[in-house]
Amino acid sequence: MKGIVLAGGRGTRLYPLTVSVSKQLLPIYDKPLIYYPLSVLLLAGIREILIISTPEDLPSYQRLFGDGSRLGIRMEYQVQETPRGLADAFILGESFIGGDDVCLVLGDNLFYGQGLSSMLAKAIRECRGATIFGCPVADPSHFGVVEIDLNGEVRSLEEKPQKPRSRYAVPGLYFYQNDVVKLAKQVRPSPRGELEITAINETYRQQGRLQVAKMGRGMIWLDTGTPQTMLQAGCFVEAVQSKLGLYIACLEEIAWRRGFIGDKELYEAGKRLEMTDYGRYLLRLLQEERPQ
Repeated sequence: MKGIVLAGGRGTRLYPLTVSVSKQLLPIYDKPLIYYPLSVLLLAGIREILIISTPEDLPSYQRLFGDGSRLGIRMEYQVQETPRGLADAFILGESFIGGDDVCLVLGDNLFYGQGLSSMLAKAIRECRGATIFGCPVADPSHFGVVEIDLNGEVRSLEEKPQKPRSRYAVPGLYFYQNDVVKLAKQVRPSPRGELEITAINETYRQQGRLQVAKMGRGMIWLDTGTPQTMLQAGCFVEAVQSKLGLYIACLEEIAWRRGFIGDKELYEAGKRLEMTDYGRYLLRLLQEERPQ
């Protein structure tokens, strides 16, 4: 399976913060925002990843990650000239996807929880078309909403409904079989002129090939689309890291534990950043433990 991080858009809800800087490069406590969705792909064992962004911002991501070899992965990059909706990621990424299945994660989403890795593995293993996630939220009217029946089947999908039929929002993480590319090409622009991901998911639902994985109480999903939610996310990351001494979305640590890189590469990463708490954390990992 291959992975796509969609990091385009203008981030207008964050102006003036994003007038000259891509939203996904803004800090969430001690890391660029894009580290958090990228960590999800690494946790899922995905090692071939495409970042899609604007012509102005893509060089910044290339400087940040290069070809991905420092993390033991392969990174590619694709320009999105104008925002055309989430489904456009599969059209732009067609040659990258090739004959593989694909996971799409939005560049402004943060996921955290004890069972996250096993949930991702199950989503890949059991995907029979498309797998989306359902996360209970206090006000689902700001998100796509999935309605689930007593048997766990998807009854309906709605995009930012005024009167939601469910408390389960659909976060920006999706697993698809390879035919998603063909389906994306068949999507017609919505009234707001975008190729909606909900249209693809609805097609899978009508075909009986859409699964939903419910996120329980032990899982956290944060959408960082506003200054308030960015601040909340930063405070959450700081609290967890300060109290537990364990880092969230530490890409080098995940790559090391997954076996993508070895002790030598982890040490080199730690030495490069030794002047920071982040770098000293990497070096401490080598002193205290080995991959499990």
